[in-house]
Amino acid sequence: MNSTTFNFTGSQVLVTGGSNGIGFAIASAFADAGAVVAITGTRPAVSDYENDLSRFTYRQCTMSDRQQIADLAQSMNALDVLVNNAGQVMPNGGNEYDPDVFEETLQINISAAFRLTQLLKPVLSQSTLAGGASVINLASLASFFAVEFVPGYGAAKAAVVQMTKTLAVHYAGSNIRVNAVAPGLVASNMTAPMLSFDAMTKPHLDRTPLNRIGLPDEIAPAVLFLASQASQFTTGHTMVVDGGFSAKG
Repeated sequence: MNSTTFNFTGSQVLVTGGSNGIGFAIASAFADAGAVVAITGTRPAVSDYENDLSRFTYRQCTMSDRQQIADLAQSMNALDVLVNNAGQVMPNGGNEYDPDVFEETLQINISAAFRLTQLLKPVLSQSTLAGGASVINLASLASFFAVEFVPGYGAAKAAVVQMTKTLAVHYAGSNIRVNAVAPGLVASNMTAPMLSFDAMTKPHLDRTPLNRIGLPDEIAPAVLFLASQASQFTTGHTMVVDGGFSAKG
């Protein structure tokens, strides 16, 4: 079996929403590469989660709470890589066609990431990481394709792609690169409710050349690559990791 390794020894990394799913896989991969990793979650303590989070610094933060975001940023004295992973569909089970739920979805999935990134820009700009500091945003296939039942999530994730480009230009003179990863359908806590319905998954799989659902561990290497020195001339880019789904137009 071949493998790719990255060296982030001593680097300071923050992964929002790192307690499970893709975020947990990203945080674990950075820790395996030697980074000092902090994660966020909404529950009071690491013992409230199924995954073993003992190797990370845990910070409780609800991404719809401006004060908690400000407190999180204030707590970071040094930072080399920020991964804006935290996200949610249909907050509190709400219907995203309800304008209030739509707005809440935007707050969680785009506004919070922008706010946190702006607050952390000064500390990121002081990074000595080879290739410069990195912000990696998590986009989605919903950035590019209509997913009818989540209009708010789709709008937010489309905005993530544009925000990535704009911040890449704006931050270029501050030693910060900004990129994004857009996963396809991946097995996670967020997608679990829909994966049991063939009516929802079969059309997706039929269109996917690799004909399977992705795994969180298959998304993490793309994030590490974009944060590494190997991509030091890459900024403003959204890397799609979707098993070929988007290759069909």
